Order: sequence, then structure tokens, then C-alpha cells
Amino acid sequence: MEVAEAYEVLRATPGTLREMLGGLSGVWLECGSPGDWGPYEIVGHLIEGERTDWVPRARLILAHGTGRAFEPFEREPRSAAPMGELLDELAERRARNLADVEAMPLDLAARGLHPDLGEVTLGQLLATWAVHDLSHVAQAAEVMARRWREEIGPWRAYLPVVDREPLRD
Repeated sequence: MEVAEAYEVLRATPGTLREMLGGLSGVWLECGSPGDWGPYEIVGHLIEGERTDWVPRARLILAHGTGRAFEPFEREPRSAAPMGELLDELAERRARNLADVEAMPLDLAARGLHPDLGEVTLGQLLATWAVHDLSHVAQAAEVMARRWREEIGPWRAYLPVVDREPLRD
């Protein structure tokens, strides 16, 4: 695992989401079905991760190792702010969090304790952070594509994205 490669994805995500979602109408931002987050919920979830998950867990690994388990991560997004404000908050929190992680003495083999998965390494946590971003960017695109599942008519045969099962985080 190359930390610099994870940082590339983590730095790009807020801008990617701003380009993809910024300025879209509510029908796109709130699309989805029960149990299938739309873009609005996805961005809220990513912000919650910035607040409570990635950096606090990295600090916990470095300070306590496996002596103290991570706090469970709240997966349900909670926010009523407009999308532009959410995208701003994600960008600001991500920049601060990356600066904090870059200032840490990173021992990628250092171990922590996940409440469900058991022992994990700091390297795995950082790789998961980047892959988590990628999966939610893809999720946003997929839920938006599914919105027009019927409208694409026979082209549906060429676009399996509209028939994929929703991502479960």
C-alpha cells in the first residue's frame, strides 16, 4: 500500500463530487429508493466519516494499538444543509484531515481493533478510506443512472449499471 496513492484519491474526491453534483437539481440529488442512498445522503455520509471515523481511528491505532477498540461508525447520514454547503464542508474537513494524517508518524503496520472485524492495520485503514471514497462516488453515479432505467429503452441491454444492486456501506 502506497500512502501517496491513497492521498491522491482522498484529495480528488471532494472536487470530483463537486464537479459531478454541484449545480444539479433536487431531482438528481435526492434520487434513490428506500434503502438506496442518493447523492445527498452519500455526501452527508462522507462528511460523517470525516468527523468521526478515519482520523480518530488512525489516532487511536497510534496511541492505543489494539488496547482500545474503535467507536462504531454511524452509517446513516444526517444533514439538512444545501448540497453546495455540504460539498464545501466535505472539502474543508478533508483538507484538514489529510493535513493531520500527513503530520502523523505513520507506521502502516501498527494495529488497531475494529469492533466487528477484529485487528486491522493503519495501512488497511488508509487504503479503506480511499476505496470507501471510490465506492461512494460510484454509488452516486449508479443511483443517478438507475433513475432513468426505463427511459433508456433498449439501450438498457448495454448499460448494466442501471440494474446493479444498490451498494450497502
